[in-house]
Amino acid sequence: MSKKIGLLLGGRRFDVDVEDNFAPFLEKNIAKDFNKDGNNDFKKLLHAYVRRTHELYLQEKKIEDLLSKTEL
Repeated sequence: MSKKIGLLLGGRRFDVDVEDNFAPFLEKNIAKDFNKDGNNDFKKLLHAYVRRTHELYLQEKKIEDLLSKTEL
């Protein structure tokens, strides 16, 4: 099954279909970064992308550090 999640960007609505088990996680994170009930500008989208990419970068660094410690 899938669930449709929508967001208004630059006056246009964008909908994506995601797996049911992933939908709550995505909705929670969209609520942190965007106005779910109103319009969002593209600058806000760019800031959210950079913030999430930085989080991913930090997670990957932690994983690499842990792996290097276990390869002794």
